[in-house]
Amino acid sequence: MSYHQIMNKEVEAKYKSYPPMVKKEMLALRKIILEIANKDKDIDFTEEALKWGEPSFMTKSSGSTLRINWQEKFPESISVFVNCQTKLISMFKELYPSDFEYVGSRELRLPLKGKYSKFKLKKCFELALKYNLVKDSF
Repeated sequence: MSYHQIMNKEVEAKYKSYPPMVKKEMLALRKIILEIANKDKDIDFTEEALKWGEPSFMTKSSGSTLRINWQEKFPESISVFVNCQTKLISMFKELYPSDFEYVGSRELRLPLKGKYSKFKLKKCFELALKYNLVKDSF
């Protein structure tokens, strides 16, 4: 099943609320996450919804929730949030120590206008969506 169409009206309204450039980048991140979820049979993606007012991508049991958001207090970046009770940020840092800006144990911050490796970001997203299947490998 493909999840590329936004089915949740609250999520759709959230994307529409972003400034145009931010909306474009947020939808690009959304597309990457959903492509991973659609491609990998081990990922049991369940839904896209708002959690804490942020677009969130949830699995039934394979992984940890991913949230993405842009905030006016950090206008030059988009944040990717993971559950702070996981080892995800540590895993990302182990793989890509200087490729991303990490904030605490729950946030990976991406430059809105800057360059970053989409390949490496995809790997981070995949790890999050498969966290419960791979966490013991790290």
